[in-house]
Amino acid sequence: MTHANSKKTFTDHLRSIFKWILDPIGAFINSVGITPNIMTLLGLAGTMLGGYYLAQGNMLIGGIVILFMAPIDSLDGTMARLRGESTEFGAFVDSVSDRYSELIIIGGLLYYFTATNNDNGVMLAYLAAAGSILVSYVKARAEGLGFQAKVGLLTRVERYIVLIPCLIFNQPFAAMFIIAILANITALQRIFYVRKEMHRRMTENK
Repeated sequence: MTHANSKKTFTDHLRSIFKWILDPIGAFINSVGITPNIMTLLGLAGTMLGGYYLAQGNMLIGGIVILFMAPIDSLDGTMARLRGESTEFGAFVDSVSDRYSELIIIGGLLYYFTATNNDNGVMLAYLAAAGSILVSYVKARAEGLGFQAKVGLLTRVERYIVLIPCLIFNQPFAAMFIIAILANITALQRIFYVRKEMHRRMTENK
């Protein structure tokens, strides 16, 4: 028996709110021959450019580039839906590219902190990367067991909401500090959620 988390996430709400914008844009991009997978790769390439600027210490330009690349995460999925080509493999590729994007961004900051001999920044960047990946990993493992662990304080959208303004205002240390703490708390929240749901399943099956 599968227990789904029926409560909508913040990401779900945003997609509903901006659907009227994303659908026409996605339809137009489809009409010019760009596929959802190409859109995903373009977003990843843009994120690499942003990560390069962060590594060089140019937080403003890096933050602006990442700000413009962030909506592509929704556009590729919207484009696939409008084309009637939403597939499990497409969702898989999109999820993997999301993880790469986050690691590229944090990797750029890690390089910057290393180059400026900011040991505390290096440690926070590591913890932020670990927390971000664990949030997604716990969710993926939960889904493999039949649960949808979408709970938690800092999902991917919230991480970007924290990250981008901090970068634009040249506060990369603050961004890593907040994400390092709240992302790992989110991973723990999801672990405890799965534990609770497992206990509920065991009780119902008795």
